[in-house]
Amino acid sequence: MRVLVTGGAGFIGTNLVRLLLEERPSWEVEVLDLLTYAGNFDNVSELIDGERISFHKKDITVASDVQEVFQDAQYDIVFHLAAESHVDRSLYAASTFAATNVLGTQHLVDASLQSGVKRFVHVSTDEVYGSMGPEDRATEDYPIVPSSPYSASKASSDLMVLAAHKSLGLPAVVTRCTNNYGAYQFPEKFIPLFITRAMRDEALPLYGDGKQMRSWIHVTDHCRALLELAEHDVVGEVFNIGGFEEAELTNIHVARQILSALGKPESLIQHVTDRPAHDRKYAVDSSALHRLTGWKPQVSFADGIAETIRWYENNEAWWQAIISGSYQQFYEKHYGARHTTSSTES
Repeated sequence: MRVLVTGGAGFIGTNLVRLLLEERPSWEVEVLDLLTYAGNFDNVSELIDGERISFHKKDITVASDVQEVFQDAQYDIVFHLAAESHVDRSLYAASTFAATNVLGTQHLVDASLQSGVKRFVHVSTDEVYGSMGPEDRATEDYPIVPSSPYSASKASSDLMVLAAHKSLGLPAVVTRCTNNYGAYQFPEKFIPLFITRAMRDEALPLYGDGKQMRSWIHVTDHCRALLELAEHDVVGEVFNIGGFEEAELTNIHVARQILSALGKPESLIQHVTDRPAHDRKYAVDSSALHRLTGWKPQVSFADGIAETIRWYENNEAWWQAIISGSYQQFYEKHYGARHTTSSTES
């Protein structure tokens, strides 16, 4: 079995590559990643041997780059995870998100059709459904109402993939997962940002009242779901991937849980002006995936967040190397002007 993982040096891609190497030892795995701000070659460099696992530093927005990767390859499975994925960044650079997430996806679809890929697993997000009511969980037929350039670009790429299946026979499935957390997550994202800042006794910038609710899933549970779908004979469908119901938590609850685990005071929470069109809740219904494959999440949020905090404590050199330069400039640009007063909530 020959497999391509796009975005394989990013957070979810890194964890997927490691899972495939562990659980499918006969598979040949190739990683395609441009190594932009969120792709880290160190995540996979120790794994690359030029035989069972190899690496392509290519740009999916450039058709010739994609064609070069596919030119001499006969991939059985393409896991497409390469994407611009940070909502805040999309507010300032929407065209970049459109180029990578829509045009880049189409280039991969074209190459997969031309080379006869047997399964194309397109990894999307629950954010395409937009905000939902406090008791709602999106099923796969829930309305698509994206609120940010990021989620709009992902919704567009989903439709391109599904159209390619319907009109051209691309053997594709689309997955829409809820919020991931775990090892190797770029420290610009909510949970690693709060962990690493709390470790340094720095303020935790919490949007608005902090009562936005998210459903959380450990990244290994997500990756196992992707593997299940890749190996099942189903195409042309969308599948939601979500965590436990008890992992539907408000942002302020998660912030307090991180501070408690690290023995830090809640006074580190500092409320900042909410971002534009900030969705109040994301959560999905995964029953269709469970019926098809038997998959269900395994890692509780309590166990998973404790494990994640330990990973960042034990891998400080990894994230310290990232938190510098352009990352700091972005942080100051985005959060500096939004800072307000310290939280006194308990």
